[in-house]
Amino acid sequence: MNSGTPETAPETRQATAPEARQGTRQATAPETAPEVFEEEAAEVAAAGSPWPRRPQKDRPRPPGPRRRGPLLVAAAVALVAATAAAIVMTDPFGGSPATPARESDGVGAVATVRQGPLSAQINQVGTLSYAARPDGSAYTAVNQARGIYTSLPGVGDVIKCGRTLYGVADNPVPLLCGSRPFYRDLEQGDSGRDVKELNRNLLALGHATSSELDADSDDFDDFTAETEEALINLQDAIGAEETGRLKLGDAVLLPGPLRITKVVAAPGTRAAPGAPVLEAGTTARQVRVELNASQQTGVNVGDPARVTLPDNRTALGKVSRIGAIASSAGGKDEASASGASTATLPVYITLKNPKDAGTLDQAPVQVQITTDGVKKALTVPVTALAGLAGGGFAVERVDTAGKRHTVPVTLGLFDDAGGQVQIMGKLAPGDRVAVPAT
Repeated sequence: MNSGTPETAPETRQATAPEARQGTRQATAPETAPEVFEEEAAEVAAAGSPWPRRPQKDRPRPPGPRRRGPLLVAAAVALVAATAAAIVMTDPFGGSPATPARESDGVGAVATVRQGPLSAQINQVGTLSYAARPDGSAYTAVNQARGIYTSLPGVGDVIKCGRTLYGVADNPVPLLCGSRPFYRDLEQGDSGRDVKELNRNLLALGHATSSELDADSDDFDDFTAETEEALINLQDAIGAEETGRLKLGDAVLLPGPLRITKVVAAPGTRAAPGAPVLEAGTTARQVRVELNASQQTGVNVGDPARVTLPDNRTALGKVSRIGAIASSAGGKDEASASGASTATLPVYITLKNPKDAGTLDQAPVQVQITTDGVKKALTVPVTALAGLAGGGFAVERVDTAGKRHTVPVTLGLFDDAGGQVQIMGKLAPGDRVAVPAT
């Protein structure tokens, strides 16, 4: 296979790793709104159940492919395009493999051509925070009760579904969890989507059994006698007047549980209907990364990610959402003057174990997103590359007699962490290549 390779090496020059980098592929994905109960409850499972349950009186308690596009191998033109892509060998989260051992046999340092999986990564700085609305804005609790604010939460407090959010005229206003706000008084005989939201909360909080409020029944959106009894149980649990009716302003409906980020109202001030009380996010953790056009390529929902925290601990996660609206840090004028290269697209990453992040908020973190890979890549140390005088790259194969033969190669993915590079040329696994001293 190598017998036809000329033994007289053309003029070469040592190449450095920054000379050979490649871009990634454009990727977009629609932004999707979170589900109210099932998905949000799953996101906050690590922080404990969002539904504080209450023992019942004289009743039993309720029972509790991603496609990949073809790998594009960069030629010499792409090799000079600097990007933030880095590469990790083998399993991207299995730890960095040891660099292949080099040996010396009288002809200088040599390394063995290896074959194995190689993965591409995007490296970028991100921000660790608590998730809020899909567009990144906070949730706002709007008051509908009349009176004087007598109790308010503090910034950083976590309010679970069914617990008191604030108080007006000594009447507790609980947080009920859902996607649409209440807009009318509710009592027995009413029906509709808002009644269905109420029944979901009463059932999830344990104030009714599944035999009393059946989520699969056709009348789950009806305010029945069972709804009234369960509502009385809720009112009793929070210390509210036990009316069995839900007046507008008696509760706030928002996706929860909530982590308070700002309190707008003040104790002792008048609570006016329609006035904002506080702002909050969820208890779910997320990392937001702004990627420019060259980095967006190949990123897909579900891609694995590794997040390095400020104390150098690492947390694993995955891409959960890709924003649909690009923005420019310099504004419209800068974007129009410098072109689309200034625009960035937000990419959101959820952590596999949210507890890994502790209580950090708005903290800068280093993010590595694994985007693509090759199952069987021939790799050599980056320092084995030499630049050819006429363009391109080569390595020097060392035969059993110690003679060196220049072999032109085409470069593929890079493993910056392990100092390896994918090569394509007249080489085979087990061949030895010269590694000049640096």
